[in-house]
Amino acid sequence: MAGRQLDFYFDYLSPYAYFSWRWVQPMCKKYGLTLNAHPVVFGKLLDHWGQLGPAEVPPKKTALYKYCYRYAQLNGFDFDPPRSHPYNPLPALRLSLPDIAGDAQHQVISAIFEAGWSRGIDLASEADLANVLNSLGLNSGAMLSAIKTPEVKDQLQQETTHAITRGVFGVPTFILDEELFWGNDQQEHLEIYLQGNDPLDQQKVEEMLARHRGIDRKTFALRNKEKRVQEK
Repeated sequence: MAGRQLDFYFDYLSPYAYFSWRWVQPMCKKYGLTLNAHPVVFGKLLDHWGQLGPAEVPPKKTALYKYCYRYAQLNGFDFDPPRSHPYNPLPALRLSLPDIAGDAQHQVISAIFEAGWSRGIDLASEADLANVLNSLGLNSGAMLSAIKTPEVKDQLQQETTHAITRGVFGVPTFILDEELFWGNDQQEHLEIYLQGNDPLDQQKVEEMLARHRGIDRKTFALRNKEKRVQEK
């Protein structure tokens, strides 16, 4: 019988996903969890749920980079973001699919994250990605050719679509026992949950969620109106 599984949803666009990847691996080892890594397209999540990414809001991007620099310094590693941001993450994400990376999937993810967010490489560059793969002793040429096939492109789309059906709206997201945790700040909550000490009262949360909406922003109301028209 399979043990407990933790599903980790990520996109290389997110430094928070990088930070959480650094601690989620030892946490899974500590609690005997199988870690399933799912590359997804963050932009598609944003489109589906009607959001902007942090890098698309200039003051938010500034605050994000300041937070990230402080976080890295406090946790003893370098923060040097990708050469351009945002960028096209699709090649890196496709390289991280299980069918492409195989048994080296977790190594590939770690190496790409570290190269992009601690050494500032161009994560949209196939040449830079090839160097990362070569450093692991992998066949970068074969892998980069494989990610151009329709089948592999479709796999990434399927991962993203399936994530949306599970309620994933951002990265990093963790799903454990069908309980969703979102964000790099969820380590403490995940550990409390794993230790059987989760203080969550699901009934009280459901009661809170059932409370009446008092007001909507005009853009929010308009978007919902357009959505209802499309669904007719």
